[in-house]
Amino acid sequence: MLKKMGSTMFLGFVMKGILVAVPKGTSDGFVRPLSEVKFEQDEDVKCLKFSLESGDPRTGPSTHILSAPAKCKVPWHYHTAEEQLVVIRGSVVTEMDGMRASTLGAGGFALMPSEKRHQFSCGSDSECLMVVVFDRPYDIFWVKERGNR
Repeated sequence: MLKKMGSTMFLGFVMKGILVAVPKGTSDGFVRPLSEVKFEQDEDVKCLKFSLESGDPRTGPSTHILSAPAKCKVPWHYHTAEEQLVVIRGSVVTEMDGMRASTLGAGGFALMPSEKRHQFSCGSDSECLMVVVFDRPYDIFWVKERGNR
């Protein structure tokens, strides 16, 4: 997901007081309809597309939109950053170490603490759309299976 920076990019949602990074030069804010979002192909997970909406994942918090077709799976991994995810459309199956798998529909929320191993997949028959935010610079570490680094 996201452009390669170290390894790959993955997304989360920062809600600590609704702290969301805003692109440089946009101190007055900005608005972008979903129809104008420009998705890019992820380099590691070939079925996933992403769009960086705000922030700079190389240096600090960032907000992203992810698009995953039906049955797309992002395998087990973790980040140094806390990741928060909000489902916009579809059914997203989320799994984390120490928790049973959960299916989230539109409006569903997941918080993956720093270094918490997790994976997700689009469980819908059509596209899943998600917003993810990282609370600090982005990195990703792939793991072979649940509970192993």
